[in-house]
Amino acid sequence: MSVRDILDNNSQDIYCVRTHAAGPQGELPLTPDMLINRPSGDIFGMTMNAGMGWTPDELDRDGILLLSTLGGLRGADGKPVALALHQGHYELDIQMKAAAEVIKMHNALPYAVYVSDPCDGRTQGTTGMFDSLPYRNDASMVMRRLIRSLPGAKAVIGVATCDKGLPATMMALASQHDKATVLIPGGATLPARHGEDNGKVQTIGARFANGELSLQAARRAGCQACASSGGGCQFLGTAGTSQVVAEGLGLALPHSALAPSGEPVWQEIARASARAALHLSQRGITTKDILTDEAIENAMVVHAAFGGSTNLLLHIPAIAHQAGCRIPTVEDWTRINKRVPRLVSVLPNGPVYHPTVNAFMAGGVPEVMLHLRSLGLLHEEVMTVTGCTLKENLDWWEHSERRQRFKALLRAQEQVEPDEVIMSPQQALERGLTSTITFPVGNIAPEGSVIKSTAIDASVINDQGIYYHKGVAKVYSSEKTAIYDIKHDKIKAGDILVIIGVGPSGTGMEETYQVTSALKHLSYGKHVSLITDARFSGVSTGACIGHVGPEALAGGAIGKLRTGDLIEIKIDCRQLQGEVNFLGSSTDEKLPSREEASVILNARSSHPDLMPDPELPDDTRLWAMLQAVSGGTWRGCIYDVDKINEALRGAINKS
Repeated sequence: MSVRDILDNNSQDIYCVRTHAAGPQGELPLTPDMLINRPSGDIFGMTMNAGMGWTPDELDRDGILLLSTLGGLRGADGKPVALALHQGHYELDIQMKAAAEVIKMHNALPYAVYVSDPCDGRTQGTTGMFDSLPYRNDASMVMRRLIRSLPGAKAVIGVATCDKGLPATMMALASQHDKATVLIPGGATLPARHGEDNGKVQTIGARFANGELSLQAARRAGCQACASSGGGCQFLGTAGTSQVVAEGLGLALPHSALAPSGEPVWQEIARASARAALHLSQRGITTKDILTDEAIENAMVVHAAFGGSTNLLLHIPAIAHQAGCRIPTVEDWTRINKRVPRLVSVLPNGPVYHPTVNAFMAGGVPEVMLHLRSLGLLHEEVMTVTGCTLKENLDWWEHSERRQRFKALLRAQEQVEPDEVIMSPQQALERGLTSTITFPVGNIAPEGSVIKSTAIDASVINDQGIYYHKGVAKVYSSEKTAIYDIKHDKIKAGDILVIIGVGPSGTGMEETYQVTSALKHLSYGKHVSLITDARFSGVSTGACIGHVGPEALAGGAIGKLRTGDLIEIKIDCRQLQGEVNFLGSSTDEKLPSREEASVILNARSSHPDLMPDPELPDDTRLWAMLQAVSGGTWRGCIYDVDKINEALRGAINKS
């Protein structure tokens, strides 16, 4: 194709071109005081607003900033003009418009800006996953710069849905200590009536390769999983958990998380959130009044009660850091998870795999909080974005028409009893629901690790609540090689997979969801364990131990393991205690003692194949270094400027 083919289209319309225009009619509402005392940026901002077509005499109104992760281009009929990276951000313009109309109706001036986000599902198994977690910090930084670019904004409303964009938005809002802020959760994708959920459907390749799914079934399942064009995945993964946590923080309105995307209630949540932001601004209630140490703990309690994603162990500390609150420690997570029962039965934890929309219909976060309140587990005095305390919100919810109507709809439309989705503590105990997270230690994970113990298949847990697995390690230096073996029938029941070098320094702490989801949905998968210094998707289930510290590339013991090593895993799902230990070589005639095994492991050199992924981007390498100096994964992979400055000064002084 030549330049002529590209540019010559025989259209004469392009030569009908204006080189001047009249400009907007009317006058800016300026006063002598404004012209003398206001910065030129304020005045020129009005000029540009008039140029965009806003009525000039309305331009002295208070500005409210809408900050969204919107992606894609939708036509007037809702069909894509250009595809988004995921449906989670594809419909957010609807919520943005609904909120903006309320802002205008109340004589304020809406502004809208966008920092779109990637999809972890789309980047699974690719180098795009290396940018997933680092994106969060960078996006939050850009969002904060955009907020500061409208310095006179009276309030900021975040509109976000999915795995990294939503935590980034919450971090950005949390940093606005002296502004009113509200988070609008982007809701959940509707489940297909006869289709698989978005978690299970990502395993069609592994199931086909293992002869557990036909080609035609894979084609059909892959096509029909998403029954609405917007919303986060239908399971309680990182996206759904982040929405739930936003409510737990008091940063989102009661009963706003997990709403079905595109439905009238979802749009009304946006309008109500705009009203709330205006109300907070008028009353002078700002983010620092809402995000407190007590609010952070409430969010952790709600996370435990829902059985949320382990990724929130990275995100809640980061939100706390931006809010200027105390960063929760492993001890805090352990204390809370030991006290808080899991009350919610949804994908991927069960025992019944309800989609998250059912949790919304059953009452969502405020319904769970009523049970938590009865146990004395919440700080009820905290302020929320309603301008009322949590206690006042829950008092309203308990007797609200909204509560009763949505429960009745769940019964009528799905033939599901609400208390089968959100259970009382006694009912949850009788159904065998266990607390959410355990932090195993041992000679493989001396700094700790994480397992979503509530998601281990109940059939491999004994009557005392113990998961026990002693087996031979198969060590991989990348997720790619591990999933290759799974797809080629080289993994058997009883194996212990170890994936090393996939922590922050190796791959940006990628998700190993290809492996964990395959293990969940393959018939033998519940008899296989996984140990890694990577992290997991929120939908991951089974005996999957991640966040192992120190990571392999920091000299951690996990990086010294070899194929053929004998490993023992013991997880007490009731007491939330666990160990993961190297016992010796499977070829040893006599195994060493525990102490001797630790000495042997620590004396080894690192695995010969251990190295950062050769395709690791420089951007991610920089992120890995900065978060490591700032305290690493257990402080939320944050950028702590004081710690970074201290490290740089120390390095300069040494040189």
